[in-house]
Amino acid sequence: MGFTVTETIERPAAAVWSALTDWRNASRWMGTGDLAPTTNGAVGVGTRLSFESRGQTHESEISRFEPGKSITLRSKQRGITAVYEYRLESRGPATEVQLTANCWGTGLLWKLAAPLIGIAMKRADSGQLAALKRVVEEG
Repeated sequence: MGFTVTETIERPAAAVWSALTDWRNASRWMGTGDLAPTTNGAVGVGTRLSFESRGQTHESEISRFEPGKSITLRSKQRGITAVYEYRLESRGPATEVQLTANCWGTGLLWKLAAPLIGIAMKRADSGQLAALKRVVEEG
C-alpha cells in the first residue's frame, strides 16, 4: 500500500541533496513541524529523527543511506510501519527525484483501515517533491 511520485528539479544533485537532508528546514517541503536528528554525530543508517506531524510527535529512523543518491526513512506507529524512500538521479543540470512511500501493518484494525490509511498517506505526502522543487529552485 503506497505511492510513487517523481519530480524534476532544475538544480544539480548536490543542491537537491543538501535541501533534502537539511533537517532543520525540512518542514518547508515535508509538511511537518521541525525535523531534527535525535542522535549526535554524523547522519547515517540508524540515525533517529523526531518530528511533529498532525499534532503528534513521531520518530523515523534512517534505514538506508547513500550520500548524494538515496535516503530511506522508516517509522512505526500503532502497529503500522511506513517507509519513505527518496532517490536522486542527475539529469544534466537538473535532478530527477523519486519518492516511493509504502506502509503495512498487521491485525484486524490494519485490514479494516488499510484503504483509508493509503488514501490519507498519499493525500498528505504526495506533494512533498513539488514543495521540495519550489524550495530548491526559489532558493
